[in-house]
Amino acid sequence: MVIENAFISRKLINMKKSFLVFAFALMLVFCAGAQANTVFTPDVDAINKNAPIFPHMLFTDTIINSRRIETSRPYWVNTIEEKTAIERRESYQISMLLNYDILAYYGHPSSRNMGILGRHTIEEIDQMLTEVANEYEAAGGKKIKKAFYLIYGTVWPEGEIGIMRDSLLMPYIEYGMKNDILVFVDHQIGRYHPIEPAHGRQSALHQILPYLRFPNVHLALDPEWRTTRPMQVLGQVTAEELNKAQEIMENYMIANNIPGERMLVIHQFNSVMIRNPSRVRTDFNRVRFIHCMDGIGDPEMKRGTYEFVAQFENMPLKGFKLFYNLGIPGAGFDDPIMSPQDVYALKPRPIVIMYQ
Repeated sequence: MVIENAFISRKLINMKKSFLVFAFALMLVFCAGAQANTVFTPDVDAINKNAPIFPHMLFTDTIINSRRIETSRPYWVNTIEEKTAIERRESYQISMLLNYDILAYYGHPSSRNMGILGRHTIEEIDQMLTEVANEYEAAGGKKIKKAFYLIYGTVWPEGEIGIMRDSLLMPYIEYGMKNDILVFVDHQIGRYHPIEPAHGRQSALHQILPYLRFPNVHLALDPEWRTTRPMQVLGQVTAEELNKAQEIMENYMIANNIPGERMLVIHQFNSVMIRNPSRVRTDFNRVRFIHCMDGIGDPEMKRGTYEFVAQFENMPLKGFKLFYNLGIPGAGFDDPIMSPQDVYALKPRPIVIMYQ
């Protein structure tokens, strides 16, 4: 009887131990799951105020959350498949601007007078970009990502807009996807609205959003041409409109499962073109706001314009536009045109460089 009671006691003790081990393991799984589902929102204001521009502002919240979740998983390692999936997901969330500057040729495929891009075939433009990219890499040491910069919405008299046909646009997008070349789709706005429907037509931004479905496409708006009197009156946008444009663009990407980041380029060469510029936000998770200095002139004049643009440190990612002499009577151009060394000597150094 004593032996039997002792056996039962040991059995009960073992059962209790097994139960406690099981309960402890269950608790660990629950806690890990709770940690993995915790939403982590980085202090964006602290990042912008206290951290350098690179690399902090070029990481999205998604990758910060992803890395935090992965490091919170306590007692197991990822399979090869999980590791590959994580690396692929993170590659979508790290800005290309960490490692690349962007070099673009600007224009309209059916116009020889609107920029260098319209004077050559796609293959010729690719080769020309490669040659200039080599000069910039030699001058700055950073890798160059080539780009076609296409005027999708062209302002006409009285602010009407001519829209580029897909038969003109798509060959550039398709060639770019095959050859690792970006495509910027630029809308000049005209008499319409940058972010709201007007005159029976979608906003300028909504007309170009669908092209984000292509992984190499980025967007641009040109405030100069938001006017009913082009070449006579300079157009303008407000900081609030630019903030809303970024919000719309980001929400569109999320709603349509478009991964990673996209750039939104805004041109400026005159103080009236962006109202309340100090209020422009650049802390959106998926949109990289590029503040691009436009305008024709000699190097001294262009440096002065760039200094004006550079003072708005709330828009830290800058672009710089140069103008070739295309031999068009009455058309302005840069004389002399600045060299890659000249461009890279600008402070802050521009990361998007385009030639018209």
